[in-house]
Amino acid sequence: QVQLVESGGGLVQAGGSLRLSCAASGRTFSSYVMGWFRQAPGKEREFVAALSWSAGNTYYADSVKGRFTISRDRDNAKNTVYLQMNSLKPEDTAVYYCAAGAMYTGYRSTNKYDYWGQGTQVTVSS
Repeated sequence: QVQLVESGGGLVQAGGSLRLSCAASGRTFSSYVMGWFRQAPGKEREFVAALSWSAGNTYYADSVKGRFTISRDRDNAKNTVYLQMNSLKPEDTAVYYCAAGAMYTGYRSTNKYDYWGQGTQVTVSS
């Protein structure tokens, strides 16, 4: 059974940093794309960042480029993906979700992902 478990959310002041973790289990993810999405109240879930596990390529939404960094644990056996978030802004407040999917394109689309975590709340105060 595939499980994605996020952690690391919380309350932080504007300008601060948080690091989210996503622990993946239940299958081999070496051919997968791992993504981070977020959903603010009353808004649709939106793409934040993605990483191709095998190639290590990374992709970012324009709104977070230069502030957020997606990475994976160097120990492949740990199957953990991180989202380092710096220079946080109040508009970054949302529930952040980790996702995994087998795809060659379309990493920005929620419907390309097969597995989702339960989400972790990030709140940035002004």
